[in-house]
Amino acid sequence: MPTREITRLTLYGDSISGNCMKPKWTADLLGIPYDWVEVDILSGGTQTEDFLTVNPVGQVPLARWPDGRALPQSNAIMLYIAEQAGSDLIPSAPFRRAQMMSWLFWEQYSHETAIAVRRFQKHYLKKSDDEIDPNLMAKGRRALGVMELQLTYTDWIVGDDMTLADIALVAYTRLAHEGGFNISEFAAVERWVSRTEAALGIPHAKEAA
Repeated sequence: MPTREITRLTLYGDSISGNCMKPKWTADLLGIPYDWVEVDILSGGTQTEDFLTVNPVGQVPLARWPDGRALPQSNAIMLYIAEQAGSDLIPSAPFRRAQMMSWLFWEQYSHETAIAVRRFQKHYLKKSDDEIDPNLMAKGRRALGVMELQLTYTDWIVGDDMTLADIALVAYTRLAHEGGFNISEFAAVERWVSRTEAALGIPHAKEAA
């Protein structure tokens, strides 16, 4: 299917954020041209007057097109640009597509809310383990366990091919060690992280650190 939208987009994001990397990696993989605007979350870059005129919600990532359209939320941006590119990162079979969507919802509700939050508090806010809600570790380990069970039977999150679900979930899973999680305890997840990083052409997170 030919690309229906070839106008150059602008992606606003912070490079330390897994959520911000998702649409960037998707665009890179699909060869979609874009301009990257770095927005420093830690210094309040999303709350400046200039940025709030672009996105009144005050969050990144944000995609913006030359005609003025703007789209927030990492998974929504990935879905839109992959669909416009006619990419097989979105399964053509309706049930497989629904499975991918279910993982995207799960990632934001059950995965990101534990692993990304604990990573931010430990790695960037420098909180000690005693200062961090212990439920975040338990919830994050449960999420990794769910992924481990799935990846014991399949190479990718949805069957035999990489989809947007893999991009969404690898964003913070590859950085889980920064939140105190031991990925080596989840062998299938660890192998999948390396496989997905290779497919995206990005360095292995621990080696990059």
